[in-house]
Amino acid sequence: MKLLILAVSVVAAGALGLACGSSGAANGDSSSQDSGNGSAGEGGSPSFGGGGHGGPSGGGETCASQTARADLEPVYLAFAFDVSGSMGEADRPWHDQSLKWDPVVKATKQFFNDPLSRGISASLTFFPSDHEDNDLKCLAETYTTPDVAMTPLPSPAFADALDEMTEESEREWRGGTPTPFVMHGTISLIEALRRATPGRYAIVLVTDGYPQGCGERNNRISRVVDEARAALAKDIPTYVIGVANPPFPDAPETVADMDQVAVAGGTEHVYLIDTGNPESTTAAFKAAVDAIRGASVSCTVEIPPAPDGRSFDAQKVRVTYRSGDGEPTALTYDQGCATQRAWRYDSPEDPTAIVLCESTCAAIQADPEAALGVDFTCEDVIVIPR
Repeated sequence: MKLLILAVSVVAAGALGLACGSSGAANGDSSSQDSGNGSAGEGGSPSFGGGGHGGPSGGGETCASQTARADLEPVYLAFAFDVSGSMGEADRPWHDQSLKWDPVVKATKQFFNDPLSRGISASLTFFPSDHEDNDLKCLAETYTTPDVAMTPLPSPAFADALDEMTEESEREWRGGTPTPFVMHGTISLIEALRRATPGRYAIVLVTDGYPQGCGERNNRISRVVDEARAALAKDIPTYVIGVANPPFPDAPETVADMDQVAVAGGTEHVYLIDTGNPESTTAAFKAAVDAIRGASVSCTVEIPPAPDGRSFDAQKVRVTYRSGDGEPTALTYDQGCATQRAWRYDSPEDPTAIVLCESTCAAIQADPEAALGVDFTCEDVIVIPR
């Protein structure tokens, strides 16, 4: 998901009533714009060179353009990843590593290494833990420290961790599925991270079955539902990817009830992944994590300071949307969001952020090549209801 690039344009006396300049990344070339391209730094945050000053135009008007950066709210995904024996221990025909673990891991690696994941950070926690003591496996504090710390994507650290886990599992798979406890521990992890680094956080639960191994009271899907509901109350949604058993005779159904967890976690439905054909499983899992990547992206953008110490004028703002190398399209300002492809301010009286309306937000989230442009124009281009 490309980060939003803000083009700030200001004009000296004698403006002609048009936007004086814009970022090349937002809406093409501009004669009054520094044409230098920026480069992405760590974590995918783009940086840009200083803007240039255009020369006289027509009747002697001059236009001074600058570029600044305004990023979508940073996104942090905390993955809780089931590594229990049912993912590949081969003690049952449907616990086949080549049909479950291998294709799921392949797709997971692709996501963590995908350049389109730039701008997102992720952590990875394997469960159950490798403790021999079952009391420690069934303890929330065990899962407050992830196996891969919160890391800007793309990153090879996740593939390395998954490879190590594959090698360990081929020797001896871990037993038990302490899902309520990994959920509780992950919530605590996110709360600690958010205190230090504010942003948009979410849990991504990847599992192939119901909780087990922690006593009758905790071996219930309702306990996981309770944790997802508690997370949502703290503004932490839970996405769920359920890895189904292959279609062998007598293979039990183990993931359908995980839909309850997704609903309680505010994400509407579980992403169910069929197994049996490794290529199809990899494709389906990748589609699921790609959808989660899009859905997790915030559609609220803070308004940066106006350039050159000027006063911000909320009616001199234009927002554009572009997909890939396509031409930018101006979005409509509509404070009531009754118009398609529209945006609004968080507060028309005292705006601090640009908010994409529902249909626009959905389009941005579904488009990994999306780029937004925001122009500070030279005259009023919208009318704010008072």
